[in-house]
Amino acid sequence: MHQRAYFLDLVQQNPINVAILGRGPMLGVPDWWLTAGAVFQTVWNVLDGRNPGAGIADYDLFYYDASDLTYEAEDAVINHAESLFADLGVTVEVRNEARVHLWYESRFGVPGVRFSSSQDAIDHFASTTCCFGVSRLMNGELVDYAPHGYADLFAKRVRPNPRLAPREVYETKARRWQQEWPSLVVDPWPASV
Repeated sequence: MHQRAYFLDLVQQNPINVAILGRGPMLGVPDWWLTAGAVFQTVWNVLDGRNPGAGIADYDLFYYDASDLTYEAEDAVINHAESLFADLGVTVEVRNEARVHLWYESRFGVPGVRFSSSQDAIDHFASTTCCFGVSRLMNGELVDYAPHGYADLFAKRVRPNPRLAPREVYETKARRWQQEWPSLVVDPWPASV
């Protein structure tokens, strides 16, 4: 099976992902993607023969709308998502990636970057192995974003991505992931950064 098709098959083995991808267009927001742990951790779970949702803290749904950067506009989408996904019994964390630069430094201690799209935001995850997104077009077609390919994901290899996140964020996440998925191979933060 082609890597992309295999990836999408694994992601859809999590029924929560299937539900979010099916309802995502109903949010009515541009450039939306199911991303982060909802995607890569589902793949790890299926590869390990575990419940596809095991260890997934929340389900991240990014969108990008630079037309209104107020908290109130984002909060309205968050509230809509809460009602749309209420029956799933999980936390669906919805964020407008056009606003991240407004709060990133206060949360992570380093200046944020003004992203140009949701894909740009995905490119800045703490690990390249996390840089995945899946969305559904209005015609029902699934699309994916995998800027670093699938090889590390399928090999369960975690590599740092020092584009934005500080070393401590990567190392904290990698420790948690390795406790939950002991078969992961975690590369150290590069000494040159």
